[in-house]
Amino acid sequence: MADKRRINGPPGGTRPPVFASSLLSSDDQRSVALARPIRTRRPDELRKIFLKTGLIPSASGSAYLEFQPSTILPQSKSKTLIPPSSSLKLTCSVHGPKPLPRSAPFSPNLLLSTHVKFAPFASRRRRGYIRDVNERDLGVHLETALRGVIIGERWPKSGLDITVTVLEGEDDRWWGDVLSSGPLGGIDGWGLMNVLAGCITVASAAIADARIDCVDLITGGVAAFVEDPNVEASGESKAPSEKRHGQSLVLDPDPSEHQGIASACVVGYMPSRDEITELWLKGDTSNISAGSRNAATSHEALIDGAVDAARGAQAVLMEAVKESAERFAMHAGKKFASSAPDTEDVEMKV
Repeated sequence: MADKRRINGPPGGTRPPVFASSLLSSDDQRSVALARPIRTRRPDELRKIFLKTGLIPSASGSAYLEFQPSTILPQSKSKTLIPPSSSLKLTCSVHGPKPLPRSAPFSPNLLLSTHVKFAPFASRRRRGYIRDVNERDLGVHLETALRGVIIGERWPKSGLDITVTVLEGEDDRWWGDVLSSGPLGGIDGWGLMNVLAGCITVASAAIADARIDCVDLITGGVAAFVEDPNVEASGESKAPSEKRHGQSLVLDPDPSEHQGIASACVVGYMPSRDEITELWLKGDTSNISAGSRNAATSHEALIDGAVDAARGAQAVLMEAVKESAERFAMHAGKKFASSAPDTEDVEMKV
């Protein structure tokens, strides 16, 4: 049945406007106007993260996460009105634990339900209101990562709903490649790797804000083998364990800053327990190994890099959880002070 009270958008996808000032006749001027953003960070350097909890009063716990956009950097400014790359923005709300309906069968553990939804304006191509395959896939990965963290035995026959809304997602590639490689949506899905890592981190902060018992905090990290023309031209690398055959290992990759990504890895990592609850490998690493090294070595390098990226986000998550605990203690102290009886004017009568 169609929703008659909702004004649906056009059934086809839409593209951002490309103004005539950006499509100049001269090839040199056009190359300057359509300049790909360049990664100025070190291979092991992460983008700055903003994380805050307690933004949704009606939810048991909530959090907001945002990565530093590359558009504010002077070397990444675009010559057009279109930003060179996108910045990841996520919100997470936690509702529960709440009792299940009486008709539901008995469950000795907490029933976890995760939902990941892209806002219609989250990407350069407008998304629909109905969840697609990518959103369902991200929800399954997020549930797998969080199921190993939450102590579900303490809430029998209870449910917990975790909803992550993607306000702005990562691009699969630079938007300028649309002029030569077809539609912008892409089928590679490299931007989903960063989205999943952000979902894991923001969900962990929201769960901690909801005061739900967990064995440890969990953070998400991404590492990828990207094409490096400098390494291919020189034929040698400074770190053979990280760079080989024209490809280098980078942490927290931005797909718009690289010409191509060979493979990527996302992990959900618990720093205190040194355990991985979620692992997602994507791409081909068969052509990366050299000499006595094999594909397994490349997989291990990707996993180790993703773990290092997750450790880098641990400090931000711990600060956000600490602020949430201080805010909860302050509110609890005020509530206790207001509910305490006033005994100053009490007189004893015989």
